[in-house]
Amino acid sequence: MTPVGWQHGAVKDDLLALISIDPTICHGQPCVKGTRIMVTIVLDALAAGLDAAEILRHHPTLTSNGVRAAAAYGAWLAKQEIRTLTPTP
Repeated sequence: MTPVGWQHGAVKDDLLALISIDPTICHGQPCVKGTRIMVTIVLDALAAGLDAAEILRHHPTLTSNGVRAAAAYGAWLAKQEIRTLTPTP
């Protein structure tokens, strides 16, 4: 089932607006706005198989929109520069 309003390749600006980069917070790493939860923390949790509800339980200051914003930011970043992954020996 496709979510309402979803389009392939489209990242909504309202979600990206929930990401902040401030050199005085978490050494300038992208964070969910209003928290000190870095985007990488959310993306790592998603990659590990946690669903949004589990992530929210571990990070009570986070919202479901914050989880979606982190995923949207990761998707946006992936489109910015394509790099070939090469196996390490």
